[in-house]
Amino acid sequence: MHSSTVATPEPAVAQPAPVRRLLSLDALRGFDMFWIMGGEEVIHVLAKTTGWAWALVMADQLTHAQWNGFRAYDCIFPLFLFLAGVSTPYSLGSRLDKGDSRSKLARKVIIRGLILVLLGIIYNNGLFEKPIAEMRFGSVLARIGLGGMFAQLIYLYIRNERTRYGIFAGILLGYWALLLLVPVPGFGAGNLSMEGSLVGYVDRLFMPGRLHKVIHDPEGLLSTLPAICTGLLGIFAGTALRYAGLSDGKKLQRLVVGGVACLALGWLWNLVFPVNKNLWTSSFVLVAGGWSLLMLSLFYWIIDIQNLRRWTFFFIVIGMNSILIYLANRVIDFEYTAHFLFSGILHFFSEPIQLVGGTLAFLAVKWLFLYFLYTKKVFLRV
Repeated sequence: MHSSTVATPEPAVAQPAPVRRLLSLDALRGFDMFWIMGGEEVIHVLAKTTGWAWALVMADQLTHAQWNGFRAYDCIFPLFLFLAGVSTPYSLGSRLDKGDSRSKLARKVIIRGLILVLLGIIYNNGLFEKPIAEMRFGSVLARIGLGGMFAQLIYLYIRNERTRYGIFAGILLGYWALLLLVPVPGFGAGNLSMEGSLVGYVDRLFMPGRLHKVIHDPEGLLSTLPAICTGLLGIFAGTALRYAGLSDGKKLQRLVVGGVACLALGWLWNLVFPVNKNLWTSSFVLVAGGWSLLMLSLFYWIIDIQNLRRWTFFFIVIGMNSILIYLANRVIDFEYTAHFLFSGILHFFSEPIQLVGGTLAFLAVKWLFLYFLYTKKVFLRV
């Protein structure tokens, strides 16, 4: 008689539930980049050639406010930084769940931020084309790189969400205090003009090279501080969307309520601290953030809740390579290609149709370039 032993099965190790990819995030990023890569030119040309009332209204909204104030076009840049924040709990959060060390992830975050700063310098100045005194070091990419980098480092090392909210409020209030209380030689404290603001003064003192507006740079040093809050606001939204304990409806509700609250607080703050993109004021952070939250909630509801996705492909192709197409404007002559391919056909039409058609052709060439890269699975990841 022999005995047999039955092996006791090892207990299954609990694995984190797979996180659903947010198609709405990719689509909204592409929608945002669409206006930068030429979508706004279509509206401007339509307004100029037709005089249609809706086109004139949209064309006006697709210009920046001169100083104080807010237009739709002022939201495009902060929306991009906000969306980088939204993706953070998915990218870094999933890596933390898998056991990656914070220091390893922090190194990647810092390297990415510095690469974007470098790409911004190249975008502004080319490669070795100008002496340092004539170079512009502030850039859209640098603002995204540094604002996103510091927001992500806060996400990595401050795990308590209430503390993150406290940091968010502290930065916005601290920035307000700096601009109102710190005197600028020749202007005193609380001057929020281009010439007399603390933001421009710090840029003139410490920014190397030239400033975009000679005495002020809209992507300068001090205004990077509140830009961190734009990235943090995206992280707050991404954290809510990634949280498995909330239903889709509750997530949508949080986004909408957060958006409305930010808009209300931002415009209330505007009474004493004007909404101003050039200074990236605290009130601007809230107003731009409010609209960003509402746009994300709309895309999330349509795409991820209602599952209406077919229309998103056009924007996803753009969103998957948004930084690449931004940089490509400097090295590829899309306008020449569009003229070469379509000018012969457009020649047979009236001048207004030629102008509109030429702008659409320019946009189409860019999109087809991105589509080719999409089909080949070529994506620029920074």
